[in-house]
This record gives sequence, structure tokens and C-alpha cells, in this order.
Amino acid sequence: MSIRFASADIDFSLDKDILIKEWICKVITLHKKSVGNISYLFCSDEYIYNANVRYLSHNTYTDIITFDSVTGNQISGDILVSIERVEENAKCFSVSFEQELYRVIIHGVLHLLGYKDKTEDDSKVMRRLENESLEILSLMKH
Repeated sequence: MSIRFASADIDFSLDKDILIKEWICKVITLHKKSVGNISYLFCSDEYIYNANVRYLSHNTYTDIITFDSVTGNQISGDILVSIERVEENAKCFSVSFEQELYRVIIHGVLHLLGYKDKTEDDSKVMRRLENESLEILSLMKH
């Protein structure tokens, strides 16, 4: 089991990384899965845009890309997070940068757990699960 955080083309390091790793493990365990190898790469808008074009043929900016390496019940994958997009979204949604970052971090995990967000119904389920996961984190902080 390994959860890693790194940055690509920006200077960013995650605060409370041990707590965040414990939280991710707890969410995965609550879904009756086991933690494999999950790598987060924090990057710029341009970095994630280029990855989106290159690997997914999507000509758009995004806050997160999740590359699924799940095998059986073991949750593994690579997750790219645009810090610039998270900052922008936090302003748009009138939430703190930290809250939006945590939402995006767990959003990637939920994708690895098999949840989608392409339809309106799927998006509602995803949002509910994000909120439940954020509540778990809030309880863990206290």
C-alpha cells in the first residue's frame, strides 16, 4: 500500500499529508476495497491540459484526471490535479482552497472506486459521496 503526493511543474506540497493518506485509506476501506498504489501529481493548468489532449484526446482544461490501475478489489491509479484550476474553482464556489482541494482529491479516489460523473444522476451520487467523505475528514481532524 502506498499513497504518494508529488508536484510536476509547480512548487506545491500538500499540508497534512499523513492525515490525508489516512482519510483516503478510510474512504477506500468503507467501500470494502483495499488500498493499492495511488499517486497524486499536483500540476499547472498547462500540464494537465497537455495530458488531457495526449492521453484522452480531450481538448479541454480540467481540475483532475484519473488514470485507473485498479485490479480486483485493490484500488490503484495515478491522479493529476491542476492546482490553478482548484484555486479558480474555490473562488467560483465560494469555498476555501483547502476544501476544494480535498474535494478534488477524494473525487479521484471515487473514480477509482468505480463511480462516474458523466450523467446528471451519476453526478448527484458523486457529489453525495464527496460530501460524505469530506464529513469523515472533518471528524478525523477533531
